[in-house]
Amino acid sequence: MKVGYGRTSTFEQQAGLAAQLRDLKAAGCEKVFEEQVSSVGKRPQLEACLDFIREGDTLVVTKLDRLARSTYHLLEIADRVKSKGAALHVLNLGADTGTATGKLMFTVIGAIATFEREMMLERQREGIAKAKAEGKYKGRKPTARARAAEIAALKAGGVRPVEIARRLGIGRASVYRILDNRSGPSL
Repeated sequence: MKVGYGRTSTFEQQAGLAAQLRDLKAAGCEKVFEEQVSSVGKRPQLEACLDFIREGDTLVVTKLDRLARSTYHLLEIADRVKSKGAALHVLNLGADTGTATGKLMFTVIGAIATFEREMMLERQREGIAKAKAEGKYKGRKPTARARAAEIAALKAGGVRPVEIARRLGIGRASVYRILDNRSGPSL
């Protein structure tokens, strides 16, 4: 059985997901798992897909970056697929781990994809540094400090810091930091 997996990072990428689903169906996938989450977060549908595949199945994805975030992650997934007696097929590469050549291609292409991502992140860091030097990049606004008065009021009302963090949806460490740095009667 051919089992497909499609993923986009955000809900705004509907067209990208639709294109993947179309290509997976055209490749003969009888069952398709799909999700819209970042590759660095938990991916319940990928886990469900990997649990679902059986001996003789082929896991099909349209592109490597839809499946794995690094060479290590790719090889880890490929090993899980292999341990189930299944194969992995990437449509845009025509590569299949059912063959020795396909395994080699996955390793090499995965390494190149990781290198490409590292280069992109390096360029991004350089761009941010340049923007900061020019005074154009401020970073994100501090969320907890903006709520210092609320934190102080809750603390004065006898609410414990852990509960304050939960109620306000901010980090516990931020609550403690604001309470520790109190200055003057406003906090």
